[in-house]
Amino acid sequence: MSLIAMQGGATGTGTVTLLAPVTNTNQTLTLPDATGTVLTTATAGVPVNGPAFSAYQSSAQAALTSTTWTKIVFQTEEFDTASAFDSTTNYRFTPQVAGYYQFSGCITVGSSVTTVATAFYKNGSVFKYGNQVNSNGALIQGSALIYLNGSTDYVEFYALFVTSQSPVANAASTYFQAAMVRSAV
Repeated sequence: MSLIAMQGGATGTGTVTLLAPVTNTNQTLTLPDATGTVLTTATAGVPVNGPAFSAYQSSAQAALTSTTWTKIVFQTEEFDTASAFDSTTNYRFTPQVAGYYQFSGCITVGSSVTTVATAFYKNGSVFKYGNQVNSNGALIQGSALIYLNGSTDYVEFYALFVTSQSPVANAASTYFQAAMVRSAV
């Protein structure tokens, strides 16, 4: 049987208290067979309850102009944990927590197209391109890991069509999502 040893810090004067939860059932905390540091909500780089959102196009956007990058409108939020997605005016994600965010977006058109492409715009300019597809009835996706400063940075989802198109408006077909994966620290 292994033993648990407690050792005080050589120069510290504070007290460390291990507090059991209020429970009427037995709980087990299993430690890994490895040396390392325990991560907590105060550990630098650990995104605990970081901002996340998922929005979709619920009303068909007017036909997008051909050969022009156009911001896609997402009017309905499935969730928005930090009220950081604007689904009524600018259709952009502006989290107030600095960190690295994983974005994904999808646009679907049901009619014949020659070329469709997607892009993530950061602060009004192309930052990362998504897929480009030449097909009929296209479903085009993109994803990117993007650092945001937590105060002024924002991200929007754009698409470009060679022929004028209208996106398919529903939660499964035309959507935009992001979640914090690591804090800036």
